[in-house]
Amino acid sequence: MAQFFNVKPNRSKQLSARLSLQVNSLDHLGAGIAQHQGKVVFIPGVLPGETVTVQLTEQKRQYAKAKLLKVEQAAPCRTVPACPHYNACGGCDLQHMTVDAQRQAKTDALANMLSRAWDREVSVDELIAGEPWHYRRRARLATWYDRQSKTLQLGFRTEASKQVATIQSCPVLAQALSALIAPLDEMLNRLSGKSSLGHVELIEVESGRYLVLRVTRVPGEKDCALLAEFAASHNVQILLVDNEGHSKDLQGAAVTPGYQLGELTLAFKPGNFIQVNGEINSAMVGRAIDWLAPAPGERVLDLFCGVGNFSLPLAQTGAQVIGVEGVAEMVAQASSNALDAGLSQVSFFHGDLSADLSAEPWLGKIDKLLLDPARAGAFESLQWLGKMKPSRIVYVSCNPASLARDSMVLKQQGYQLAKLALLDMFPQTHHIEAMALFERC
Repeated sequence: MAQFFNVKPNRSKQLSARLSLQVNSLDHLGAGIAQHQGKVVFIPGVLPGETVTVQLTEQKRQYAKAKLLKVEQAAPCRTVPACPHYNACGGCDLQHMTVDAQRQAKTDALANMLSRAWDREVSVDELIAGEPWHYRRRARLATWYDRQSKTLQLGFRTEASKQVATIQSCPVLAQALSALIAPLDEMLNRLSGKSSLGHVELIEVESGRYLVLRVTRVPGEKDCALLAEFAASHNVQILLVDNEGHSKDLQGAAVTPGYQLGELTLAFKPGNFIQVNGEINSAMVGRAIDWLAPAPGERVLDLFCGVGNFSLPLAQTGAQVIGVEGVAEMVAQASSNALDAGLSQVSFFHGDLSADLSAEPWLGKIDKLLLDPARAGAFESLQWLGKMKPSRIVYVSCNPASLARDSMVLKQQGYQLAKLALLDMFPQTHHIEAMALFERC
C-alpha cells in the first residue's frame, strides 16, 4: 500500500509577524540582544537603547534570531557607515556604530565574559587602539568567474555565503591597497586565462607592496605581459602561487615579503599567518614583553609562535627563547628570521600543540610562557602546565570565549589574572582580541 506523508513545516525557520523590540545590549559577536516572550532575541545591525522593528527568522527553545527591518528610535552612537559596500559585503559589521562606542562595547563584552569565568568582577585595565580606518596591511579577495558573461568578479564573500560582493575600494585596507582594487579588477578581466584565477591577496609591508595571484595554470605570454605592465605602473610585485602553494614572482625569482618590528625584519611567505594590523601588533608585542619582564638567561617558551612575531623580540632581551609552531613551513621561516637577525639564543620546534607533548624535547621547567593560539585556544597545551611551572604567563587571544575557558585551567593550576587589555585589532568589526597576564600565586 502506498503511504503519503505531509511535509511538516520547519517552524524554527518561519518568519514571524513584525515586532517592535527594545535593544538592551550587544553580545560578543556584535549582535543586539532583546527580549520577546521570555526568549533572548539576537538581532544583527542594531545598537543598545534602540527601538527597532524586526522579524524573527529562527526560533529555538531558549532563544530566537531576527532580522532588522527598521530603526524606530536610533541610539546616539549610531552613525552612517563610511563604506559604500557595507550592506553587501558584511565584513565590517559594526560600521553603523561610532568607534568610541565600538571600543566600549568590546571592553564591556570582554570584561563580562572574564567576570563570569572567574566568578568575580573583572575589569579591562588597558585599551590598545590605533587608527580606525586603513589599518589592514593584508587582505584576501575572492574571485568568481561567470561563464555566461565571461567576466571575473573580484571582492569579498558575503556573510554566510559563497557569493562574491564586487567592490571598488575598501576603507579598512591600507590606502594604497584599496586604490589597487578597481584597476586590478579591470586588468584581471582582460586576461585570457581569468577563469583559472583563484583568490587574490594584497599585501603592503615595509619590504614593498605585493599582489599574490592563486593560479591553477601558468599564465600565457600575453597574460604575463599584461601582469608585468600592471606591476610596473602600480609599483607592485606580483607573486604567482600554484596548486602546491609554491610562490614565485612574475619573472620567476623567489620573493619573500617582510614586515618591520622595531629593528627586526620578519620575512613571511604568502599563506603564512601575520597580524594584519601592524600598528597594534607592534604595541601588543611591546606590552607582552613589559608584562613578562624577561631577564637575561631566563627560559621563555613561546607557543603558537608563527614566524617569530614574539620569539625574536623576546630573544633581544637576552632571554633563552623556545618557539613552537604547528606549521612546519612557518617554523623554518622563523628559524631563518632568527638567523638573519643574528639571534642565536632562540630555537624553534615543529609540533602539534593539541597532541600528547610528553615526549617533546622542549617540554620542561621554564621561567615565562607566552601563548598566541588560534580561535580554538590553548586548552590542550595548558594540560602540561605542571611540567612548565612558569611564574608569569601572557595569553594573547583572538577569541574571548576560549580565553575565558582557558583562564579557568590557569586558575585551577594556581594562577591569578593580574592584567587584562583589549586589543582593537579590527576596528569596524565585532572581533575582540585581548591579552591577559597571569601570575602564579
